[in-house]
Amino acid sequence: MEKTSIIHASLFSDFDIGLFKAGQHFRGYEKLGAHLITHEGIQGTYFAVWAPNAERVSVIGDFNGWNRESHGLNVRWDSSGIWEGFVPGVKQGSLYKFFIVSRFNNYQVEKKDPIAFYNEEAPSTASIVWDLDYEWSDTEWMQIRKAKNGFEAPISVYEVHLGSWRRKAEEGNRSLNYRELAVELVNYVKEMGYTHVEFMPIMEHPFYGSWGYQTVGYFSPTSRYGTPQDLMYLIDCLHQNDIGVFLDWVPSHFPSDECGLVYFDGTHLYEHGDPQKGIHPDWDCCVFNNGRSEVKEFLISSALFWFDKYHVDGLRVDAVASMLYLDYSRKEGGWAPNIYGGRENLESINLIRELNTTVYGNYPDVQMIAEESTAWGNVSRPVSIGGLGFGMKWNMGWMHDSLLYFEKDAIYRKYHQNELTFSMLYAYTENFLLSLSHDEVVYGKKSLISKMPNDDWQKFANLRLLYGYMYAHPGKKLIFMGAEFAQWSEWHHETSLEWHLLQYDRHQGIQKLVKDINALYRKEPALHLKDFVPEGFEWVDASDWEKSLLSFLRKGEKEEDTVLVVCNFTPTPWQGYRIGVPAQGYWQEILNSDAPFYGGSGMGNLGGVQSEEIESHGRAHSIAITIPPLAVVFFRRQKSMQKKLNDQTGA
Repeated sequence: MEKTSIIHASLFSDFDIGLFKAGQHFRGYEKLGAHLITHEGIQGTYFAVWAPNAERVSVIGDFNGWNRESHGLNVRWDSSGIWEGFVPGVKQGSLYKFFIVSRFNNYQVEKKDPIAFYNEEAPSTASIVWDLDYEWSDTEWMQIRKAKNGFEAPISVYEVHLGSWRRKAEEGNRSLNYRELAVELVNYVKEMGYTHVEFMPIMEHPFYGSWGYQTVGYFSPTSRYGTPQDLMYLIDCLHQNDIGVFLDWVPSHFPSDECGLVYFDGTHLYEHGDPQKGIHPDWDCCVFNNGRSEVKEFLISSALFWFDKYHVDGLRVDAVASMLYLDYSRKEGGWAPNIYGGRENLESINLIRELNTTVYGNYPDVQMIAEESTAWGNVSRPVSIGGLGFGMKWNMGWMHDSLLYFEKDAIYRKYHQNELTFSMLYAYTENFLLSLSHDEVVYGKKSLISKMPNDDWQKFANLRLLYGYMYAHPGKKLIFMGAEFAQWSEWHHETSLEWHLLQYDRHQGIQKLVKDINALYRKEPALHLKDFVPEGFEWVDASDWEKSLLSFLRKGEKEEDTVLVVCNFTPTPWQGYRIGVPAQGYWQEILNSDAPFYGGSGMGNLGGVQSEEIESHGRAHSIAITIPPLAVVFFRRQKSMQKKLNDQTGA
């Protein structure tokens, strides 16, 4: 093709450009990138890219033999820095890149499209012209998801790395694709009773070993598992089966691969030019210049894109702490304070607040979830009162303290009771999601079952106890794949989960417990309705450190919803242990982690216990119960033994 084969065209109105220059154009993906259109009766593709410091930009691809001279884009006259043009005949599936000649340093480079909807599978680096048309069938879910994603809803999340959840060993150990996952993963998650899945980053990333956390395609799902429509189909199927979808999203950093965002037009366009701000020491990658309005627009547009085009129900925002602090993982002298002399990253804080305000303003029925590992205040509080505006925050403190406690031999636990009770001192300072994530089962940390002390029986009993305690504790829940059946090995992204372990009773027992406790959690309002308000929790006894016992109440709106939880963190069973209860009646044992069905010893309370008018724990009525070894027992009151018998017989 000749140079004249590119046609002047634009999707930008003057209003769009005004928003863009003001830093308020948060639907950039509708204008920038590659769009299949019909222009003056001619079908083709409109291309647009932001490169304000370029001397020349051309689009190259398989449609022009990757000729750098034939299809030069036109720079807009309005100082927006946007280059654009229409190429007739370029169809869906065409490969392309932008060839950029900078005005500085004789820099020339071929770049992926930052707004590409689809990219070649690594190590290939071209973007792909693609349309995102899809006929969704999740109308029912979209109409009710505000309740499903709300603070009062049961939210039990299954965290998944798509490439290693299950593999086809007979086909060269390949990963399942999106369409296969739409059958196998959806059926499994539904059977296990999880309310949501969380996918570790599925945005395009060049290095598989980064698990997706080194993103180059902020608008492109990875092509490793199929097309954009294939991913839409997976999400659609999850929604049709009453399962919500959270995505990991990484606005904190990006890799330095030449084909990506780094040094995009021969200048530090997306990243900070100052290495004290622009290079992340932990991951040796680039940090976004969040003070630049176009970068802010890029990131907020990316967030809105996944809600708009993929119907996702929430974003779990990665590494928020690294965005909040100028000195995060930096040595003394390796960072510069803000204009007030502090360590707070004011530009990133402003970005986060505008991000959350914009997301909730457009999609009030979703969740923005922060992975924030410090004591920064009001992370999940509204921007209007000085918060960061997230809906929820991972409870890293609970995770750390709980695992530290459970790793101890039971004989030492009585000296560390405060590691369990401490979490309730701050439980309502944020809207917490309790997470046992992938980060806890890699890099020599051992799997959850391997962290548990002593012999195999105690290991499995401890893990059942951990899960029971977790589901009883205020806060929403997240468990990483493989932990639900006690995988022995640490997670490794190149291999499938150890599904063969399910031939053994003890592993089946863990899986059965997780399934049943998910069902109980969803069924009992007291276990989820008031996760984020103090009225939903009350200690019965947190002081019996000598026996390493904890007992507490979870509460719903109605008195009869109350659930009593008793945890025994030692292998010593207790019989006739008296517990004060808030009301007289028959207290039914609704779950016992020591049940033989789960691999336990079978100690329990024969279905429940009738209260007695004997004072205990400051209450007029109490029950004398058997507390099994290394177990958690849940009780719920019924008005009378007769009512229980009537319920059982259907009378």
